[in-house]
Amino acid sequence: MKTSSYYPVIACENVAETAAFYRTHFGFDAVFESDWYVHLQSASDPAVNLAVLDCRHETVPEGYRKPVQGLLINFEVDDVDAEYARLMNAGLPMLQEVRSEAFGQRHFITLDPAGVMIDVITVIPPGAEFAAGYSANASGQAGNASV
Repeated sequence: MKTSSYYPVIACENVAETAAFYRTHFGFDAVFESDWYVHLQSASDPAVNLAVLDCRHETVPEGYRKPVQGLLINFEVDDVDAEYARLMNAGLPMLQEVRSEAFGQRHFITLDPAGVMIDVITVIPPGAEFAAGYSANASGQAGNASV
């Protein structure tokens, strides 16, 4: 399969509030907007997209018209500590404080209005026990780290 685009769609009951959250805190702009669906695109990288959908809309098959559960979205950034400070100052809830992990991430986890967890990450060199797990084709520092 040749994919021309890929992006998550957050099914929720509060479309406007959730879309506003990503605009305000994560630098997205709406490229399409209706009362039941908002397509968001990163202002800094048009390849980064996210959509918000009213879970009760008729395009969602019956039996599946409920809010998303158990979703975790990752945002890789250059400076996770700066983003942590910025989002703490904005009053976002922190489910996990910023910390470094031996598998090659410094990160924290916050929450959007729809209950989606957001893991904000800066890739760091992995510990020796994880370095061999990265392929030579892995993107980011962790996959290319010399440990």
